[in-house]
Amino acid sequence: MHHGSCLCGAVKYRIDAPIKSATHCHCSQCRKGHGAAFASYGNVRREHFHFTHGLELVTEYRSSPGVARSFCRQCGSNLQWFADYPHPDWVSVALGTLDSALDEIPQKHIYPESKADWYAIADGLPQERRS
Repeated sequence: MHHGSCLCGAVKYRIDAPIKSATHCHCSQCRKGHGAAFASYGNVRREHFHFTHGLELVTEYRSSPGVARSFCRQCGSNLQWFADYPHPDWVSVALGTLDSALDEIPQKHIYPESKADWYAIADGLPQERRS
């Protein structure tokens, strides 16, 4: 089981199952949303993710058709990314918000063709182009 929270601690969550995999997304929306070279998300089934505190502070932003991102309205921490399709039963949790340790899981970079020009992907993880 995993626990996590936003920057200000007003929103807390738990995950009742192992995180299956991680993606490091380099698309421009994730870069802008996180203010970083890329966004790292852990993938879990929606049924295993539960907000335990501060649900009233969680806000969603529809960043593109069928895609939403949730964040804390108080501090702005990115919490989740999810899509209406093709995997509506899954949610991607912003790994930087985890308060518990994460075991080694499969990881990959997505949208490397959109990466920030000032960042070099040099970790040897698989890179999946999605253009």
